[in-house]
Parts: sequence; C-alpha cells; structure tokens
Amino acid sequence: MIAINNLTFEIGARALYDEANWHIKPGDKAGLIGANGTGKTTLLKLIVGEYSLTSGSISMAKDIKIGYLNQDLLSHQSDKSILHVAMEAFARQNQLHGEIERLLEKLETDYSDDLIQKLSDKQTEFEALDGYSIEYRAHEILAGLGFSDADQKRKLSEFSGGWRMRVMLARILLQAPDILLLDEPTNHLDLPSIKWLESYLQAFEGAIVIVSHDRYFLDRVVTTIVESKRGKLIPYAGNYSFYLEEKALREEIQSNQYKNQQAKIKQEERLIERFRAKASKAKMVQSRVKALERMEKVEDVDDYNPTVNFRFKFSKQSGRHVVRLEDISKSYPGISILQHANAIIEKGDKIALIGANGKGKSTLLRIVAQADSQFEGKRETGHNVTQTFFAQHQLEALHLDHEILQELQAFAPKHTETELRSILGCFLFTGDDAFKKIRVLSGGEKSRVALAKALTADANFLVLDEPTNHLDIQSVNILIQALKQFEGTFILVSHDRYLLDNVANKIWFIEDQQIKEYPGTYQEYEAWQAKRQQPRAEEQPKKKAPKPEPEPAKTVKPDRDQQTKKLNKALAAIETHIAEKESAISRAESQIADEQVYADPAKLATATQQYDALKSELRALQAEWEKLAEEIMKMD
Repeated sequence: MIAINNLTFEIGARALYDEANWHIKPGDKAGLIGANGTGKTTLLKLIVGEYSLTSGSISMAKDIKIGYLNQDLLSHQSDKSILHVAMEAFARQNQLHGEIERLLEKLETDYSDDLIQKLSDKQTEFEALDGYSIEYRAHEILAGLGFSDADQKRKLSEFSGGWRMRVMLARILLQAPDILLLDEPTNHLDLPSIKWLESYLQAFEGAIVIVSHDRYFLDRVVTTIVESKRGKLIPYAGNYSFYLEEKALREEIQSNQYKNQQAKIKQEERLIERFRAKASKAKMVQSRVKALERMEKVEDVDDYNPTVNFRFKFSKQSGRHVVRLEDISKSYPGISILQHANAIIEKGDKIALIGANGKGKSTLLRIVAQADSQFEGKRETGHNVTQTFFAQHQLEALHLDHEILQELQAFAPKHTETELRSILGCFLFTGDDAFKKIRVLSGGEKSRVALAKALTADANFLVLDEPTNHLDIQSVNILIQALKQFEGTFILVSHDRYLLDNVANKIWFIEDQQIKEYPGTYQEYEAWQAKRQQPRAEEQPKKKAPKPEPEPAKTVKPDRDQQTKKLNKALAAIETHIAEKESAISRAESQIADEQVYADPAKLATATQQYDALKSELRALQAEWEKLAEEIMKMD
C-alpha cells in the first residue's frame, strides 16, 4: 500500500530520519510512537507530501485515498453548519445532488428526451454512490463524536477548536479512505467519544496509522507498533502492551551483547598493547587492529525511562477538610449543571473527575478552584489549604523571553537552582535544555514547563485540568510518577485512562445534577458502572396498573427508615476502615522505598508481604462498601 524505502529527512545539519524503512500493508492498524522530537508528525507530513524527502522514496498507488487528521485543522473556520461541513466529505455525491436539482428545475419547462436521459443517468450514479443515505451517515458519526441533533445545525464557527477538530475527524471518517493517518486523535475527545472512536476504528477495513500518547487507546485499536528512534522505524508485531514486553526483551539481549562485545574489545586491546612493541608479532597485531576497526559495534541501551527522584514538598499540611461544597447550584441559559449538590474533598484524596463533555466537569473544576464565583450555594476552603490550578490556558501565561530555568526561579524563589534543575530533569529538560527560551518550545514542552511550575508551587492542593494534552507517553509516565509521590491532595480532569487508573483513589462524576463519588480506581469504577448499567431481571417486574394518586416519598415506613440508617452507619464505619487501611498502605510504600529496607532482601520480602496483605484487605473493604452502597441505592 505504502512503501517507505531508505527515507532520509534532514532539518539543517540534523538527520531526523536516516535511511528508515517501513511498508504499510492493506488492513494494517499501526501505532507510531516515540519521544517528542523523533519525527512522528513529520513522517505523516512526508507521506502526504507536505514535506519533501532529502533522499530515499515513499511510493504508493496513484489512486490511494488518504484521510489525514492533523492538529493544524484546529484553525479551520466556516459559517456553514457542522452537518454541512461533515458532508463535504461526499464531494461527488454533493456535485451530483446539485446537478440533479438543476435538471429538475429545467424539466418544469423542458420535457426533451435528452434532458430526461441526463437526469436518469445522474440519479443512477447518485444511487450507486449511496447518495440517499449520506446525511444519515453524517448524523451517525457526528452523534458518535458527541454532537446532539441541535448541535449539528449550528455553525462550525460557533465551536471551540477542540470541537472543530471533532468535525474534521467526522469529515475524514466519512470519506472512507483507504488509509487513515491520525495525529493525536483523542486529544480533544471526552471518554465516551474515545470509546466510540475505538469501536469505529476496530471495525474500519482500511489501514490506520495513529500517533497517540493514549496507551489504552493504542492497546484497543492497533495490532502493530512502530517506534521512531534514532532516525529509524522499528516495528513490533503487537499492541502497546506487547511492545513494552518485547522491547524489554530486545533491550536485555542488546545489553548483554553490548557487555560481551565490550569485554571482547578490552581483551583485544590488551593483547594488542602487550605485543605492539614486538617486531615478531607485528603482523598479528595489525590483523587484530583491522579486525577491531571492521567490527560492527553494538550500541548500549538508551535509558528512555527517566524516573522522578524529587520529592515534592510543601511548608504546611492542610486540615482534614480541603474543600467543602454545600447546596451548589449552577446553570447556563437552557442547561442546568448542578442543583443543590454537595461534596467534600478530604486531605489525601486523589480525585479523578470524569464524564462526557457538556456534563459540567470543567464548570465543577472551576468552582473547586475558585475560578468561577457565579453560582448559588457555598464553597468553603479548609484550614491551611494552599492551592495551585493548572489549565491549558496557563501555557499562554509563560514568559516567552524567559529561559526555562529562569521561569521556574521567578515562580519558586525558595528552591535552589540544584533543586529546580532536578525537577526540570524529571520533566526531560536536561543539561543546556534548561537555558532554552520559552518562545522556541513546542506545545508539549510548554506543557511540561507549566506542569513543573505547578508541582514546584508551595501548594498542598492541586487542581489539574487536562494535564496530559500535548504530552507524549514518556511525559505522561513522568506525570504519573510525580502525582504518585505528591503527598498532598489533588483533583484532576483527564481523558487519559492509564493516568486515571494509576493516580486516582476516588472517582467523581455528575449524575442527575448531583456530584456522585465512587471510592476506588478508575478500572474498578468502570467495572462497577458496567454492572450497574446491565438490565437486571429483578428490576423489571411486570407492570401493574398505576395508582390514581401515589403516596408522597416522605411516607417511608419506619422499619425501612431504620434499616436505611443502619446501612448508612455501617457504610460510614467501612469508609473509616478504608481511610485507615489507605494510610497503612501509604506507610508500607514508604517503608519499601526506604534504602535500608530495599537493600536488605529479607527485610524487603517481609515489607512486600505486609504491603500485599494490606492491599488485599483494602480490596475486600472496598467490595464490602460497594455491596452496602448498592443496597442503600435500592432502598432509595
């Protein structure tokens, strides 16, 4: 389908690709990955012809149809409805539709056989191209990407960049190309839309090449991973999880080969040095010198997985209650987000706020962060709470003329330069990178600087809005490590399920205009939601004739009321046990991380056994909590 042969592409004196090869076959579903700056987006632009190769070739069939989604489409503007923009994908069908309309007008006054024959030909072609169903198909895909029927009639220009990107994605999908090139397609999608896109791409019959930092998305869609590294394209025959395992195995083999070769080289060098001065051994020495020169060197394994070794501290601990929301109501014209909602964020909470776009996640986050004061009810900050709010608009607040290190020094003057450079190292700014000007950084690099600033703040409460946008997989892993080490409290909105599953201990979601909470990981929440949404036979009894005047809800029987109170009391007791168990697990994690423990195999084995036992006990408590919670919900 597409053959990339000996591709070389140079930017100035730097070769981004150096004789790279890759053959994309019909039906391939490939994930293109690699660290920022390794040329993933550039490769897509080379394939579609936006950039010219330095040398080598990219060959493909002349009639191949390519659908290319890139971040430049964010700037696309139109005053036409988004349904009309999406239907622009059907160029020939739209052309035929216009010609048929004009012929029908002419037929009102001209009944010639020639005109009737032309109309018949156009209608036959229109029908063959399935022209009568194109509007339905456009409706279907736009709905899957989160657009209501009313939204589809609105002008494209009324939507934000992220929503315009969805329309561009819909238009590309409707073109039914032979190959899809998707550059970060999940960046501006909410979780329901990501799941819909996963299902669509799994069933897509053409080839797909996806650049994405969403490892769960890659696991569910692709069957091949191609890593862009050191100017080469390295294939792995499996999804992202397989790639991690296979890469670890390859690197172990490469590392052993490197060590063996280095030992052999040293042995040869010692032999050469020993006999260099002896004339009788000159021929042997020269032979070995030439053999060393001809030897194909095995490169050592690069460490592309830096770890966060900086402990993020703050000068004062918050009180038990960090933020309390009481009787909160918030609405916009035509839509009610919250009605008399209540919630509390407690010290140590790691909350993931999830849900579809338009359900109020960002609104609730701004209320929590005190960035929105236009609501009814009470928002109360707890004792000694110091807060930092990270959102994408803060990238614009970076001082463009500052160097990276200078930007952090101005923001966190209490930190030493050594500490700040250590933090920057965690976020992949090493050596002279610290002296780069902010203005020359890419979007992903600016995001990393803004995140580093947020985590250097003397804050015990973090509010993070889509922190993974513009980050590659490596940078997301760094953020996960940083948030795991953060000893304070945070709440975040993100569509990256791997991040959510690794850092959150509570899930918030908005349902029936109330703030609901699930006490567990994202994966546990997903399983709970799936079970909750399954139709239950016991909940579908045969309907009886309705009573003329049902009794009001307040007339609950006393014994039922007592039972509900008893269940709520038991639930509160379990929640206390869960909090105690989580604290014990946190202490156990610190013990395992203690150098005196992990350096002693016996101590480490004991500490690990205790840690595993605590985790097992916590899972049992959470299962018990879930069971009680379901009983209480049935009582309501």
